[in-house]
Amino acid sequence: MLATYTTSESVTPRPASRREWWGLAVLILPTLLLALDMTVLHLAAPHLSADLQPTSSQLLWILDIYGFMIAGFLITMGTLGDRIGRRKLLLLGAAAFGVASVLAAFSTSANMLIVTRALLGISGATLMPSTLSLIRELFEVPSERTFAITLWMTGFLVGSAIGPLVGGALLEFFWWGSVFLLGVPVMLLLLIAGPLLLPECKDRKAGRLDITSAVLCVATFLSLVYGIKELARGGISLVVCVAVGAGVLIGWLFIRRQRALAQPMFDLKLFTNRGFSISVVAMMLTILALSGSWLMVFQYLQGVLGLSALWAGVLMVPSAAIQVIVSLLVPRMARRIRPSHLVSGGLLLAVCGFVCLMLVNGMGTVWLLVTGTVVMGVGIMPMMILGTDLVVSSAPAEKAGAASATSETAVELGMAMGIAVIGSIGTAVYRRQMADSIPANVPLEQAEIAIDTIGGALGVIARLPAGPAADLLLAVQQAFSAALHTNAIIGALIMLATALLTARFLRHLPVLSARH
Repeated sequence: MLATYTTSESVTPRPASRREWWGLAVLILPTLLLALDMTVLHLAAPHLSADLQPTSSQLLWILDIYGFMIAGFLITMGTLGDRIGRRKLLLLGAAAFGVASVLAAFSTSANMLIVTRALLGISGATLMPSTLSLIRELFEVPSERTFAITLWMTGFLVGSAIGPLVGGALLEFFWWGSVFLLGVPVMLLLLIAGPLLLPECKDRKAGRLDITSAVLCVATFLSLVYGIKELARGGISLVVCVAVGAGVLIGWLFIRRQRALAQPMFDLKLFTNRGFSISVVAMMLTILALSGSWLMVFQYLQGVLGLSALWAGVLMVPSAAIQVIVSLLVPRMARRIRPSHLVSGGLLLAVCGFVCLMLVNGMGTVWLLVTGTVVMGVGIMPMMILGTDLVVSSAPAEKAGAASATSETAVELGMAMGIAVIGSIGTAVYRRQMADSIPANVPLEQAEIAIDTIGGALGVIARLPAGPAADLLLAVQQAFSAALHTNAIIGALIMLATALLTARFLRHLPVLSARH
């Protein structure tokens, strides 16, 4: 982002040519695909359930294993790319992703789909850090690199926005496996264009990958993410405590080993750069605050307001479209506004988006919900773009893969913790409100189902006579609105704290250089 952010920039950076910009277009493809892939499976879940008939446990693993593998393998794959070559790892990962996509599409059992989803997650973990580190290599001029990362982030936004639309359209005309085949043409194009447009780069001083460190790293994040997911699903339990405790212990062993090795797998000195460490923490907190409420937004649209997944996706299109427009303005604003002011100001704007969510109550205020998502999305864009840029730029060029993987891991952990911790609080509020307001004309057994989850409540409403169904629907709307408001308050407080953090600790960074 800034020439002063890194000590590894050349004195006279080389401006990007047309080839570099075409290379960027190739790198945006897997980013768009991964974002799209994270949304379409949830739409396909009812269809594959009818076909493969998974148990409830198997269905949860089908939905979760992809995220587990990505979070667990990101840092390991990032450091592996630094050693064997980032283009080589990207192409290997693309080939594996394409093959796994075909296997997933034609899975004949729930267990086969779980395995192929795991393979998709592992290969997906090679793509994100490889694309970011190659952007670092392609664009030497700081201002060009900022704009390139902006376009890369835009690809992610577009993929997230069109996911429900594309998935809904495919499921309307084809079988559930069609959502996985989206990855095949994208990866084929990457395999053809990648060797022609992308340079090979790696850390020539790095030693061999330390297998023990890699195993410890993967085990750390798999244990932590699994424990957090279980916390979201069932609250505090022995399994949660063991998983999180094991993750912390293994993580401590991993850090000790990195400090003892002459050539560590992951260089902990990256965190001595204040810009790097604060940006990583701030991105994690931003996504934590956002994901806790974002999950409930879609549940509110579909569960409380009764919209289909496709129409819920249509309502979210304005947010994504405006985010894309604002993201393209961030590099220009960064030339005139100090990063600390731009980032913290954006986060304060996002707080206003949370305030909109606090006021949502029924179909009559759905415009407030849409407005809130737009304002939140716009507010976090400077943090996500400049934060990513700062993480990549602060690290030495030979450590770009590990640095990129660190920022992506922070985002994954923030998302998992937001859904687990804040989501669990929202669930507790819903249950308490429902227990206090459940209509007397609802049978006891049905009432217990309705109190447990909003999905269960909607199933009960569909089976009840008109009068009790209307009474229960009103109670569900009020209880879930209270849960949404609670999560919005928590998100606003976290976002406010993150704004203060960035304003205080990023203020040493100067305005983005206008050099081209």
